[in-house]
Amino acid sequence: MRSGLRVTIAVLAGVLAPLLLALALIPFRTSVTHTNAALLLVVAVAALGSRLAGAVAALSAAAWFDFFHTEPYQSFHIQDRADIETAVLLLAVGLIVSQLAARARTFKWVAITDASHLERLHGTTRMARFSNSADDVVHRVRQELIEVLELRACRFEYGALIGRPPRLDPDGSVYVPGWIWDVDRQGWPDGEIELRATAHGHYQGRFMMTPEPDAAPPPPEARLVAVDLAAQAAAALDLPAPEWS
Repeated sequence: MRSGLRVTIAVLAGVLAPLLLALALIPFRTSVTHTNAALLLVVAVAALGSRLAGAVAALSAAAWFDFFHTEPYQSFHIQDRADIETAVLLLAVGLIVSQLAARARTFKWVAITDASHLERLHGTTRMARFSNSADDVVHRVRQELIEVLELRACRFEYGALIGRPPRLDPDGSVYVPGWIWDVDRQGWPDGEIELRATAHGHYQGRFMMTPEPDAAPPPPEARLVAVDLAAQAAAALDLPAPEWS
């Protein structure tokens, strides 16, 4: 719902931002060249970032440039061939710039996400190596899994495997008994999902994860980070108890 609201707001901004800018430039349309006005409208397009909103803004910018800044004014009719070329170029450049802006925003999000994942793994690895309590490591991993997978809840079960719940496998895929499950297309399966904690071939327990209802599945990178976090918990549980003299 939040994502849909953001898209709606961005699309509305894509319609209104070029309109407002075009209106603001009306007093200067005799002193500001048509090309400069068009470039200012393109900047409004680029600032939106979203591909859909950017495309809408490019169309809006071309339309309002035509309506307010080409003769005859307050008409979508264009007489001057140069103005026609400018409007077409504005639309084309606006679409290109909006795509580049959206791609740049995606790359920035990926870089931030990757850095966050690396920090989680590094911190958990250090704790697994130096902590005197494996239970503390398990608790930290539980909290990290809730955040990285955006779960409603997560608990850890020691001991033997019971039942056959859906399972997050080491390759990041989700196994559901009797089904070929495409988690990226179908989302999380219903109920709890197990993530086994195994180190050096020794099974130590499993994390039982409860996703948020109707939540979109996290990307494969996040699921692989979750697998690595579970392995750190298993490694801590697999260490021999310290000898006290």
